[in-house]
Amino acid sequence: MNLFSIKSVPARAAALAAILAAAFWSSSSLAINGQPAVDKETVVFGIGKAIGNLDGQVAATGDSQRYGWQIYDTLFAFDAEGKVQPWVATGVKISDDGLAYTFTLRDDVRFHDGTLLTANDVKYSLERILNPAVKSTRRPYFANLVDRVEVDGDRKATFHLKHPDGAFLNKIAGYLLLVPKAYTESLPTPEDFARAPIGSGPYKFAGQKIGQSVELERFDGYWGSKPGIKRLIFKVIPEPASRVNAILTGEADIVDYVPGADVARLKETKGLKVTSVPIGSPLAVRLYSNVPDSPLAKKGVRLALNYALDVDAIIKGVLHGVGKPMASYISSVYPYGVDPDLKPYGYNLEKAKKLLAEAGYPKGFKTELLCPSDQPKELCEAISAYWSMAGVQAAVKVMDYTAWSRLNNTHKGGPMTIMQFSNAIYDPIHPISGAATKDGTWSDYFNPEVEKLVAEGGSETDPAKRDELFRKIGRLLHNDGHAVLISELYYTYAQDAGLNWAPQYGSGYYNLRNVSWK
Repeated sequence: MNLFSIKSVPARAAALAAILAAAFWSSSSLAINGQPAVDKETVVFGIGKAIGNLDGQVAATGDSQRYGWQIYDTLFAFDAEGKVQPWVATGVKISDDGLAYTFTLRDDVRFHDGTLLTANDVKYSLERILNPAVKSTRRPYFANLVDRVEVDGDRKATFHLKHPDGAFLNKIAGYLLLVPKAYTESLPTPEDFARAPIGSGPYKFAGQKIGQSVELERFDGYWGSKPGIKRLIFKVIPEPASRVNAILTGEADIVDYVPGADVARLKETKGLKVTSVPIGSPLAVRLYSNVPDSPLAKKGVRLALNYALDVDAIIKGVLHGVGKPMASYISSVYPYGVDPDLKPYGYNLEKAKKLLAEAGYPKGFKTELLCPSDQPKELCEAISAYWSMAGVQAAVKVMDYTAWSRLNNTHKGGPMTIMQFSNAIYDPIHPISGAATKDGTWSDYFNPEVEKLVAEGGSETDPAKRDELFRKIGRLLHNDGHAVLISELYYTYAQDAGLNWAPQYGSGYYNLRNVSWK
């Protein structure tokens, strides 16, 4: 099957075709038994990534997205389409200057230890995040924003901000997981909370086998709609083929990260439901462009790397059609900041060569591409093969996801690496500030024009003005080749057709509050 055509460098093109074709045709043949993994009171969810830290205020997004919405509550929350809505808070009053948010709380919310949730718990939850000793990954989003929290009785908490923030409610919904003050303070160290977490969510912690599974139980004292099952078991199955086997043999009732090569086959399997949803995340190559004397420091080189990729062929061949070309680092599923007139780069090998020559690299250069194990090796190999036809020789280095993550989180994954950026708050400030600013945790890029607009966007509260600001940022990043854009990222889930459950749209967070057996 001819997946694509390339008109130069026949040997390399043939090798590239082999990579894409191998990925496209990879499959196996199994059968499903159609029975629950345990019983109709239990759902077993086979997950591709281990849950390493159960402290929702400490764990990184990619870890907490699996269990966070199950164990913990927030003042505001996201609905199925990503819109913020009152949750533990019945509402919020915002001051005219945008510097004070007064939340009124429900009076029937209890933590898993039976204690009532009060305004003091809300205040403590924020202050715990700000405490450097806790090492919260949420701290950067509040440290330079929240001045203080004041309480008025048990039912009102007022957040006083240092400056207006147009995404504050989104940050509250995505990052401020509520914990009980009395219980948490009674523990010797923050690490002790991670071993026995307590929240006010619809499930409570029941047990963990490190690297193997996490078990949750329905919290019958939950204030809202209760799950239709008693037990939720996250079973760690890192190997993609093993997850596919687990859903087909009934070892799991749901599995995530279904490999693209198996999507079509699983969709044809009786008794299974397969769903692919965009998660608001760019799948891209992170470039360490702020390294002096590096080829990547040159705009022409960065643009050349984009034009040298046939993204359509990669999505079709390696991702098996589960994807969509991107025109900007801001995902098209965001509610604003998306410029419909901005188009993907498109494949143009001659233009790529011309840009490289103009940048001083007529014969290309040698580099290294770090490839985390949670991404298909074929994806990295295809990218490298395409670049080689423009003269850029990128040696692929595959690394275990956990080890890669440590490097990626500490600016040590250069000169370039495959990376995705999860949508945690349904606002484009999240990927932009995190991956395209001077101080971004996952950024090695600096553009003074972007910095200026990000500063404006951070304090702008008018949705229409925020939309235009982020459209400008998206165009700047596109024209500057900030990253090598590959695809909108989709998560594909396979589940027993007897389950009532739909994945969250536009986010990598798992919402299992209403899962049940038919």
